[in-house]
Amino acid sequence: MVQKFIKIHSNDLVAVALCPLEKGTVCNVDGQEVTLIEDIAQGHKFALKDIKKDQPIIKYGYPIGIAKEDIKQGSWIHTHNMKTGLNDLLTYSYHRNVQELEPSEKR
Repeated sequence: MVQKFIKIHSNDLVAVALCPLEKGTVCNVDGQEVTLIEDIAQGHKFALKDIKKDQPIIKYGYPIGIAKEDIKQGSWIHTHNMKTGLNDLLTYSYHRNVQELEPSEKR
């Protein structure tokens, strides 16, 4: 049987569809049945339990965003109901901090 979704970390509140999943599909995630209440596109997340507004959304075992509204178990999670956890920072950049190191003494 081909796996249709993946829960990446044991603490995750979401699973990721590995193929398109239709509304009404029942997914058994760690012994818990989750019925999808929306179609879920491949690569997109769905809620494994009810998530309250302003609650962190956990994926990879870490918060990846904040719920904008109450999200029901089996719902699609995307930008329409999740906001960044970067305090509404819309852009960010990586600044590499390079320091020259002194060669260690030969022993």
